[in-house]
Amino acid sequence: MGTHYKGKKEDQLTLNAFIKLMRATESINSRLNKHLAEADLTVSQFGVLEAVHHLGPLNQKTLGEKLLKSGGNITLVIDNLERFNLVERQQDPNDRRAMLIHLTEKGSEFITSFFPQHLNHIRQEFAPLTRQEKKDLAKICKKLGLKSE
Repeated sequence: MGTHYKGKKEDQLTLNAFIKLMRATESINSRLNKHLAEADLTVSQFGVLEAVHHLGPLNQKTLGEKLLKSGGNITLVIDNLERFNLVERQQDPNDRRAMLIHLTEKGSEFITSFFPQHLNHIRQEFAPLTRQEKKDLAKICKKLGLKSE
């Protein structure tokens, strides 16, 4: 379902593109979030585990920036992951004021086994697209995401 706005054609086109982008995003997220919920994870918790797994130990500020989360929110996410013994905070050897978030052995084992399953779910979501469509979509989304204010 597109817009019912009766204004300029360019505005209708823009609104229709926006509506379709938001609906596709919500639809995909809804299905993927079910997989995360089955593992008792939130999207943010998975994001922290995935980032630290692929990038190595990171400080909270960097994790917050990568996940587009506020400082307070990322602290809560890390607190919960720490409570589940999936991550631990360790002093940054290069900056005594900062703590680095590391995967625990349990966290590393979990994300190593869980990530391929999650990737498979993402693959299934994007299966209707051709290789070129995936490249085009990534380029368009990056262009929209990097738009300056």
